[in-house]
Amino acid sequence: MFKVLFHVSDNETWPKAVLNVQNFLKDVGKDGAEIEVVANAAAVVTYYNQEKADLLDQMKQLSETGVKFIACRNALNAHQLDENSIPGFVKVVPGGITEIVAKQAAGFLYIKP
Repeated sequence: MFKVLFHVSDNETWPKAVLNVQNFLKDVGKDGAEIEVVANAAAVVTYYNQEKADLLDQMKQLSETGVKFIACRNALNAHQLDENSIPGFVKVVPGGITEIVAKQAAGFLYIKP
């Protein structure tokens, strides 16, 4: 089984990142990978953007297959976003970079779409 970490740090990258995850899962199957998507910096804003409802729906569907979506608390605070209003499928971690380092140390392969 593959362990893969996708890192998204800007809002413009989200559509490509979601498509990358979808295509990867088509290739390996949902049981062929453990996938985490970490958003930090400006990318956390997309989690709150109702104009991106289709993209958020795709993320939610992926989460239902086991893909984990992560938001950096430091970035949420920097953008004055309420952690309690984040979609239910998103987990908040203290620091996005710390999460990335921890996952890489645990053997996850790093992808920056």
